[in-house]
Amino acid sequence: MEIILKQDITTLGQKDDIVKVKDGYARNFLIPKGMATSATVSAKKVLAENTKQRAHKEAKVKNEAAVLADKMKNLKLKIGAKTSTTGKIFGSVNTIMLAEALKEKGFDIDRKNIIFDEEHIKEIGNYTAKVKLHREVSVEVEFEIFAE
Repeated sequence: MEIILKQDITTLGQKDDIVKVKDGYARNFLIPKGMATSATVSAKKVLAENTKQRAHKEAKVKNEAAVLADKMKNLKLKIGAKTSTTGKIFGSVNTIMLAEALKEKGFDIDRKNIIFDEEHIKEIGNYTAKVKLHREVSVEVEFEIFAE
């Protein structure tokens, strides 16, 4: 029996895949639990239309992320931090501080999409961070930590 998966199942496939399984497995387990639906002709047409529309929307979002990445490519940020006389920062610089600095420049980026090269930044200097704008589009942002 052919079925269309409604969610990812590790042993069968990804969401929206059309797979063949035994009739009993489909009728008694997958379909009643809402994990799959029967792959009728009309269901296949609906699936094809949905994947086409999703691909179009995904391409649009990816293009917007690429445009934003081009704008952010040459961006240099300055973040002030309280330091000791030796140049050590009290605490550390984190993704929240970088997200706020990006917001001041006009880029509204979620802090969860910012990844530092180092685990903790505790000294004054120049660093880079990777900002993920889309799962396929990311940009390196340079920033400088200075003493306030």
